[in-house]
Amino acid sequence: MGEPLVEDVDGIRWITLNRPEILNATTLDDLRAITKAVNNADASVRGIVLTGAGDRAFSAGMHTDTFHNLDRQQAFDAISVVAECLTAVRTSPKPVVARINGYCMGAAFEMIMSADIRVAHEGVLFGLPEVKLGIPSIADASLLQEYVGLGFAKEFILTGDNYPATQAPLSGIVNSFVAPEDLTTETMRFMDKLAGHTPVVVAAQKDLIETWLNTPLKVGIERSRDVFADVFVDPATAQAVSDYRDRLKK
Repeated sequence: MGEPLVEDVDGIRWITLNRPEILNATTLDDLRAITKAVNNADASVRGIVLTGAGDRAFSAGMHTDTFHNLDRQQAFDAISVVAECLTAVRTSPKPVVARINGYCMGAAFEMIMSADIRVAHEGVLFGLPEVKLGIPSIADASLLQEYVGLGFAKEFILTGDNYPATQAPLSGIVNSFVAPEDLTTETMRFMDKLAGHTPVVVAAQKDLIETWLNTPLKVGIERSRDVFADVFVDPATAQAVSDYRDRLKK
């Protein structure tokens, strides 16, 4: 058991957090490995799945030793590694599905929010316990209010408590709840849908969503026109349009 397992199966890159004896708690080196695995996915990789080893946890988040006895510069450097990993997941041009198989806390919870789709079972617990350690939640924790609204986001972050993934409005983060034994099947159902589109349109649409999150409405709309036009440079776009028209005629 150690650094994340990276395995390509039928064009899908499975990244598995691999410390089940400690609920898949992660180290900075683990996050560096995830960043590399996401960023280095070439054209042969149609999509990425994130999950945890065993059946108890996706991940309990960062190992608490990570933040022990840090000075300011060390703290900045450490949290930068976390932020870089989350950014890699969120901005990957590939579709990213999180297969959530148990406890999902701290940086791991931020990671699944950065994914495109989340599949979980009803026993999953979510939490951002950082405040209990005397440190703030950072980086992609800022996405939480987009999912659940500011009121509940403040409760969730400032209490640091664990919440059932099924509790509203938190449940809205999860795209599909299934039985534990059906997690992989449901994960692949979503992946087949997302990875079945042309890579250029998936990358373009994800880039637009990122733009919409970070710019005023008018800027996002204007940017959309260029992105729309740009996808027609790729011959796969014309083929996809033709294939869709043919299906409609049948």
